[in-house]
Amino acid sequence: MTQDTWTQIDHYYQERLATKDAVLDTALTTGAEAGMPPIDVSANQGALLHILALTLGTKSILEIGTLAGYSTICLARALPADGKLISLEFEPTHAQVAQANIENAGLADRVEVRVGKAIDTLPQLAEEGAGPFDLVFIDADKASIPDYFRWALKLTKPGSLIIVDNVVRGGEVLNADSDDPDIQGIRRFADMLNSEPRVKATAIQTVSTKGYDGLAVARVIL
Repeated sequence: MTQDTWTQIDHYYQERLATKDAVLDTALTTGAEAGMPPIDVSANQGALLHILALTLGTKSILEIGTLAGYSTICLARALPADGKLISLEFEPTHAQVAQANIENAGLADRVEVRVGKAIDTLPQLAEEGAGPFDLVFIDADKASIPDYFRWALKLTKPGSLIIVDNVVRGGEVLNADSDDPDIQGIRRFADMLNSEPRVKATAIQTVSTKGYDGLAVARVIL
């Protein structure tokens, strides 16, 4: 199996299960034009996020890591008219592009993009009494995943879902001696899941247009 095969299969199912989406295509294009790395979730992964949010009947979503707003749009489309999604983005330029894409998607009334370090913004959300959120999607710097996960637990309730992207990193998660802070962050997060009684969790390996990676899904139970 090769990257070419994974990409072809992704396209095979995308053509059969997802309609053409000009709004999401624009989000990808504007992100690329702004010099952002092509690390948005794939179309099929975005559809999965949307389906999970719909299945939960989410009314409130927290996203850590906005980029150009691709996953933001996928998630926010699952919200009811009075729903709310707060997305945290470190880079002001990314936030500006994402805001334009969110407005283009007709979701500006449901989505708020906050600019700044998430590790600083998360305590602010807690102080404001934001949440509890029905769903948290973490797709930001991997070195800080343990910290983001701690805050996600504080900002959710039993029945909430916490999804963390990119937890396999091409298999490098197995490398205990890695000097990559992202790998070590993922490994610390995995240890947290192992010992955290407040969640029921699993991790799934994925292959796609984005290569070999995976995601972790944790349901808050306490």
